[in-house]
Amino acid sequence: MLRFGSMTLALVMLMGAAVAGATTAELQVIHNAADPAASVVDVYVNDGAAPFINDFAFRTATPFVEVPAGVNLHIGIAGGNSSGPGSYVAEFDVTLEAGNRYVAIANGVLDPDAFTPNPDGQGIEFTLFTRDRMKTRTWRNWVKIIGFHGSTDAPTVDIRVRDQYGHSWPTLRSLTYGEFSPYRTLRKGHYELDVTLPGDPTTVVASYGADLSGLGGGAAVVFASGFLAPARDAAFGLFAALPDGTVLELPSLDMSARLQVIHNAADPDAAVVDIYVNAEPGDDPFIDDFAFRAATPYVDVPAGVPLSIGVAPGNSSGPEDIIGDPFVVTLAPNQKYVAIANGVLNPGAFDPNPDAMDIAFTLFTRDDMREYAHFGLVNVIAFHGATDAPSVDIIFRGGWWPRKLADNLSYGEFSRYKVFLPRSFEIDVTLADDNSAVVATYAVDLGPAAGLGVTAFASGFLNDAQGPAFGVFAALPDGTVLELPLAGSREARAIGESTSQSYSYALRQNSPNPFNPVTNIAFALPETQDVRITVYNVNGRVVKTLLDEPRNAGEHSIRFDADGLSSGVYFYRIDAGRYSEIRKMTLLK
Repeated sequence: MLRFGSMTLALVMLMGAAVAGATTAELQVIHNAADPAASVVDVYVNDGAAPFINDFAFRTATPFVEVPAGVNLHIGIAGGNSSGPGSYVAEFDVTLEAGNRYVAIANGVLDPDAFTPNPDGQGIEFTLFTRDRMKTRTWRNWVKIIGFHGSTDAPTVDIRVRDQYGHSWPTLRSLTYGEFSPYRTLRKGHYELDVTLPGDPTTVVASYGADLSGLGGGAAVVFASGFLAPARDAAFGLFAALPDGTVLELPSLDMSARLQVIHNAADPDAAVVDIYVNAEPGDDPFIDDFAFRAATPYVDVPAGVPLSIGVAPGNSSGPEDIIGDPFVVTLAPNQKYVAIANGVLNPGAFDPNPDAMDIAFTLFTRDDMREYAHFGLVNVIAFHGATDAPSVDIIFRGGWWPRKLADNLSYGEFSRYKVFLPRSFEIDVTLADDNSAVVATYAVDLGPAAGLGVTAFASGFLNDAQGPAFGVFAALPDGTVLELPLAGSREARAIGESTSQSYSYALRQNSPNPFNPVTNIAFALPETQDVRITVYNVNGRVVKTLLDEPRNAGEHSIRFDADGLSSGVYFYRIDAGRYSEIRKMTLLK
């Protein structure tokens, strides 16, 4: 335990009347020496009879305190519970500049030969690393952070910051053991910190959560601590020291990625499929009865390990029914992906692609997906998923001037993201080499999608004798999929809203929501349909089938009793003919 009252008294006793009125500096001391033999130490100044810091524990810090400046300070480090000065394991001499603010970080090991050497050849013996011009405050709603690399057996790293929108940037670059970074200023909020190899943002060593929402106007020292070597007691981690001496451990995050899956395979034989992931005999599907033109919400999935994704017919009896060979993918940690199932099972039975693209059933994946958008704007990306359609351009009209979302987009390709205002547009799908040759024009209202990412995808066949007709659809991050209406022929549907009166299909928000444990789910049909309503958890596992039988045209309601389920977020989906929609609900017990 640090005794800050006795620390001030010790200073007065050490310096006596000669320093009574002397100029001072501010100093914070952090104990980050992971050597078990130095887990608790006493810190003496100028061989004073009492420790300046008594029983100073590993991964603790003092607050910033005033200390004499302009005079030599002889600092001696002894084992914890020492009997007095002299039994030092290390000694240092420092002179501080008046009016300056310092941090001194005790780091390293007492016997370097007994520990894994630093991979960059840095000395790892026990020492003090100091830095001046430290910060304790900044502007309101912002936070200043400085990094320090204090892990003796860790290589040079970058520390990248990710915000809630998925944007990532290197904040602490090329940090080698014993080095401080420059200060960086972040807006207060929730962040994730990725430790990566320099210049290689895809190789994530570890990830940590950093909640800076309560530190507005303040500052922190973020320091790497402990050993990468698994046999050592003090495991690698990131910690933050605040100006008042509080040390916080940043929580380690699971090595996971975010994934949305979209079923866009128009082959009638694949209208409903089951999706298996790393399945063993007897396992249930990861996605059960996955309907054409339906999507999952973004969910967390394991990263850094091979995922064997198998597709089986709907109502399959197990992973032994998987069609062909599974698709094997490995996702990078903390990335966001979409995987679009597309193509046909027997290409010889369908019209070939006019650009000679392969139309066999497969998974098209893309990283760097965006669930959200800054400032209430809308991030839109396009995917060409119509097997018999040629390369196209996609042009948004309705702003100050037309803007191309996609240029020369061929089957199986993604466009780049474009940012749009949350307003109404008309979308022209044209031939890639002739924008006057408009294949079709669609209407869309992006207003309710403000702040979200939208995946627009071409779907179906131009030759509708082979299956579902060509159309353009939009998938939202929560798994909602909506068809974009042809401009001039039907009223434009607002992205993210329930269907308008001219679209009598609808899935209503459950009521009450949140609920405990009973809620009602309402839906509407334009005609008699076979209706299936399922509830699944955030991992995509079906937890209950509420309805699986015909219903007449009109409004309907069904009761969901969640007794036996744990609190959390759940999703419910309706499948009625070609109509499918997903909504989210919250169970609070």
